[in-house]
Amino acid sequence: MLFTLIAFFVALGILITFHELGHYWVARICGVRILRFSIGFGRVLIKRVDRHGTEWALSAIPLGGYVKMLDENESVAGKHLSAESFQAQSVGRRIAIVAAGPVFNLLLAVFFYALLNFIGTQEPAPILGTPPAQSAAAKSGIEAGDRITSVNQQAVQSWSQVRWELLQQASEGGPVELSLEHGGRSFTRTIEFPVVPDPSKEDPLRMAGLTLGGATPRVGSIVAGSVAEQAGMLQGDVITRVGDLINPDIGLVISTIQQHADKTLLVQVERAGQVIDLSLVPAAFTLDSGAIVGRVGVQLGGDVPMVEVSYGPVDSVTKGVVRTFDTAWFSLRMMGRMLIGEVSWKNISGPVTIADYAGQSARIGWSAYIAFLALVSVSLGVLNLLPIPMLDGGHLLYYLVEIVRGSPPPAKWVEIGQRAGFGVLASLMMLALFNDLMRIFT
Repeated sequence: MLFTLIAFFVALGILITFHELGHYWVARICGVRILRFSIGFGRVLIKRVDRHGTEWALSAIPLGGYVKMLDENESVAGKHLSAESFQAQSVGRRIAIVAAGPVFNLLLAVFFYALLNFIGTQEPAPILGTPPAQSAAAKSGIEAGDRITSVNQQAVQSWSQVRWELLQQASEGGPVELSLEHGGRSFTRTIEFPVVPDPSKEDPLRMAGLTLGGATPRVGSIVAGSVAEQAGMLQGDVITRVGDLINPDIGLVISTIQQHADKTLLVQVERAGQVIDLSLVPAAFTLDSGAIVGRVGVQLGGDVPMVEVSYGPVDSVTKGVVRTFDTAWFSLRMMGRMLIGEVSWKNISGPVTIADYAGQSARIGWSAYIAFLALVSVSLGVLNLLPIPMLDGGHLLYYLVEIVRGSPPPAKWVEIGQRAGFGVLASLMMLALFNDLMRIFT
C-alpha cells in the first residue's frame, strides 16, 4: 500500500510540475509577473521566494497545482504593474500561456517514449499461438509459431507493437494484412478483423484468434486431488508432448486436453533433465454454453521469448512523436464513442485506479513505470485541452470567441460557463470515483 502511494504521488508530482512549468515558462517569456508557483492546493506547507519575487510553494492537497499570475487590479510592493499582468497581454500571448501546460504534458510524453525507444526495452516476441478453430486467424491460414513482422506494412518488432497497431483497427474492423515468418520462409496473410467499438469489454485480438505464443508450457500450481496430481504430474514439469503433438505451445496443450474429456491422453514432460511419460484421463466439465470440455486441474505458464526493442536517437524521437499523437487521437476517439454510447462510461478512471496502476507498473520495473507516466501525461494533456470551462481548453475557447467578436465575451457568459464547467467536472469526478469503487468491490 505504501509503495503504491509513493509511486502515485511521484507520478503526480512529475506530471503536475511539468504542466505548471509550461504555464510558468511561457508566461515569463511573455513578460507576465508570476506571484506563486504551487504544487498542490490549500494550506502552504513549504515556500521559498526567488529573486524575481515568485513564491515557490508546496501545498497540503497534492492533487493538482497552479501558477498565480499578476492580476491587473493587483499591486506588488505598493507599485501597480498592470503592464505585467496576465490580462494586459495580447490574446495571442494569452493563448500561448494557457496552451503551454497541456502542450508540455504532450512533450513530456514524447520525451518518455523517446527515452524508452533509445535505451531499449525487453518485450515479448510477436510469435503467435494456435488460433481457435473457425476464428479469422485460423480461416486465413495462420498457424502456431508464425512470427509477425509487419501489420498493414507497418514494421513491428514486439507483441506490444502488434497489439498497438491492431487496436487502431479495432474501431473500424476490416481486412488487415500481416507479414509473417515461419521456418525460414516469409509470407503474408490477410485476416478480417472484427469491429470492436469498446476494447475494454472484449479483446479484439483474441476475437480475431490472435494470441501470444512461443512459450514452452510449464506446470504451475496443481489442484489437490485433480487428474494431474493423481497421474504424477509435479509443479515445474515442462510439457514436451501431448497426444501426437510434439513441443506444443500453451494454447495447443489446453485445446488438446479440452478435446479429450473422459479419454486417455498421453502427456510427456521433462523433469530435472529426464523425460517422463504420463497417462491422463481429463475429467469432463460442462461449460455455461453446454459444451463439455476436459480438465486436468493444472495452471500452465511459460517463459515467453523476448526481444530487445531499441532505436537510434532520431528514430526514437520520431517514434515518440508518432506514439504520442496516436495515443492522444485514440483517447479522443474513445471519448467521442462514450458520448454516443458506443463505449461504456465505466472506462473513466479516477485517482484510485491511477494509483493502483502506478503501483503495479512500478513493481514491474522502471520501463513499465515510465510508459505509465507517458500514458497519463498524454491523458492529462488531452483532458486539459477539452473545451470545458475551468480547464485550459475552456479558456482557449473564450479567447477564440474574443478573436471572433473583437472583444472578450461578456462577463455573464463567462460566469455561466464557469458554473457549467464546474458541474461537468464535478460529475466526471464523481463518476470516476464511483467506477474506482466498483472495480474494488466487484
